Amino acid sequence: MIFITAKFRVKPEDADAWPEIAREFTEATRAEPGCLWFDWSRSIDDPNEYVLVEAFRDGDAGAAHVQSDHFKAAQENLPPHLVETPRIVSVGVDQDDWSELGELAVDRRG
Repeated sequence: MIFITAKFRVKPEDADAWPEIAREFTEATRAEPGCLWFDWSRSIDDPNEYVLVEAFRDGDAGAAHVQSDHFKAAQENLPPHLVETPRIVSVGVDQDDWSELGELAVDRRG
């Protein structure tokens, strides 16, 4: 899979509204057949920063994502709400879902 994490620094006046600002893009991306997940979180250290964790089945699914109409619309609609260009880490990973964090295993027996 292609695993991507991106940090978005949102203008302070738009930070509370960011989930709504990005809603159409988020919903359309989640509906893509090759999207495994597309999840936003707000930083606890910087209320103007959102972190996007996303994954696509493979390179073809990632390419389809960046060539989609909703991605092109996001390229136009999202930057006016940002302080700077988002920062990203994108890697290919040889798995297709989250793995358990064994070091913090939860005992579910009782």
